[in-house]
Amino acid sequence: MSSLSTSDLSPGETSPPDALLAEFETLSERIAAVRSSIGRAIFGQTDVVDQTLITLLAGGHVLLVGVPGLAKTRLVETLGTVLGLDDRRVQCTPDLMPADILGSEVLEESDAGRRSFRFIKGPIFTKLLMADEINRASPRTQSALLQAMQEHRVTIAGQPHDLPEPFHVLATQNPLEQEGTYPLPEAQLDRFLMQIEVGYPDIDAERQMLIATTGLHQDEAHPVMDGPELIAAQRLIRRIPVGESVVEGILALVNAARPGISTHNDIVRHIAWGPGPRASQALMLASRARALLEGRLSPSLDDVIALAPPVLRHRMALNFAARADGVTMAQIIDQLCRQFS
Repeated sequence: MSSLSTSDLSPGETSPPDALLAEFETLSERIAAVRSSIGRAIFGQTDVVDQTLITLLAGGHVLLVGVPGLAKTRLVETLGTVLGLDDRRVQCTPDLMPADILGSEVLEESDAGRRSFRFIKGPIFTKLLMADEINRASPRTQSALLQAMQEHRVTIAGQPHDLPEPFHVLATQNPLEQEGTYPLPEAQLDRFLMQIEVGYPDIDAERQMLIATTGLHQDEAHPVMDGPELIAAQRLIRRIPVGESVVEGILALVNAARPGISTHNDIVRHIAWGPGPRASQALMLASRARALLEGRLSPSLDDVIALAPPVLRHRMALNFAARADGVTMAQIIDQLCRQFS
């Protein structure tokens, strides 16, 4: 990882104070240690690991989509260990109820005969919640996560209950098994900062995994950070300066994908609905985090283009004409990015 430098700032930006540069240098080293520790348990999948780390550093939630056996669950467990976060797992099934995630109130009777309700917290009261196969839960249960993901609190019987900080949802989804699944609604998808496509590892990574995981001893990830350090890192990410050209690039890219607003008719004629303001916010925060991950003090348009697919793919929908013509979401986003690269 290259060292941070004020030379990465856009023209016209004020150089940050030395104390801030020192904080960036320290955080950059910590993130390098985090990536190294994750590499002990996760082989290959560099882009997936980096995009997941970017999302957490940006304070967001992640949706991991891939076929079974690609270490999605192991990645979440490893992140909990490396980042020092309490984690819990919810296996989503069609019969899972909202109370199974949020918790519920139970009626208790004291020795004196007085009855009162006591709230028993559900697994959502953790710092890292893994929702495994989230699309197997019913829409009613999926909606139980909406308030938690946006406001970091839940409301039970009219009473708000704050969730721990930091709070992140890392959900997995299997794209192959369609029976017994419920597609996530647009409002739910929009709350995930990124939808990350998990593909097969390359042959070298699979060879390394094969040798490392079939012996008597396996390397395990070890803690590198803790919750307060992650919160401090998320706050520091928000202080990274962003050049005006990057801001304008984000706005142009997002608006180009909005029917009724965009002037790129060759693109929007295939789009039923485009990304909302959360897409712009996600690109801004994620670009800052990616710059830091690569040892730069300020993001560039290259960061925006690199992050456009995982940020936009779940915030847009193709229309009937696109499906009839065989146009894919990946092709639309690639076409968008070419307009601004």
